[in-house]
Amino acid sequence: MRFFKKRMNILVLGGGSARGLCSIGVLKVLEKYFGKGKIPFDMIVGSSIGSLIGASYCLGMSVEELERRVGEFSWPKMVDFGIYSTGMIKGERLEGIIRDCVDGRGFSDMRVPFALTTTDIETGEELTHDSGDLIKLLRASCSWPGIFTAVENDGRLLVDGGVRNSIPTKAAKKYGATFILAVNPGFAVKNQKMNNVLRVTVQAVQIMGEELNAYQSRQADIIIKPDLKDIDQFDFDRSGYIIKMGEAAAEDMIQRIRKRL
Repeated sequence: MRFFKKRMNILVLGGGSARGLCSIGVLKVLEKYFGKGKIPFDMIVGSSIGSLIGASYCLGMSVEELERRVGEFSWPKMVDFGIYSTGMIKGERLEGIIRDCVDGRGFSDMRVPFALTTTDIETGEELTHDSGDLIKLLRASCSWPGIFTAVENDGRLLVDGGVRNSIPTKAAKKYGATFILAVNPGFAVKNQKMNNVLRVTVQAVQIMGEELNAYQSRQADIIIKPDLKDIDQFDFDRSGYIIKMGEAAAEDMIQRIRKRL
């Protein structure tokens, strides 16, 4: 008797704050070629902003509604500054945005299996979640340490999944992926004068993040990396442009994707 190994196609959505909105453009192109709500993937795995986009889509939110929602995002709507033990931003406004997207639903309501990544800031451990308190875990996955406060969950102190898994291909492999399509929003590394401490710190984080993305992307079969060289992580007011860049990059790769699938 001949045995066949089941294919496991997984779509991986990387982090990158506003840059990560390009994943919506990728979803638009996939639906264009494979049918509305019928992208040919057995599972979606997301990190940071990719986790919020992935969860919303897997819960049944249309790409049109996703595009409309993120068009209303802005940095002032997300921040509630203060002095806290684990961050400068409390995160309640961010959690409110997540609640609106999730609309009282959880992992058990997903139409497509979904998982997200977080990082235990106390132990450095990378974690993958496909069950639990979805709102709390999404907030943790989107909370860059030191900026947003960490999230307590099951005795752990969790922060952004992008700290360890900016492109969560390792998590996809754990779920048995035989084909991985990864969206890599990249980091905003700039050619600029380094004339203050904050600028040096931000640039260093961008450089390290870009290197991590490059390393983790190697585990993907196909990588979609939009041209976002002029986009910062905080440019939510340019969501329309970012999504279009995601569409353009996906269109460039669609024949390879269709051939592999």
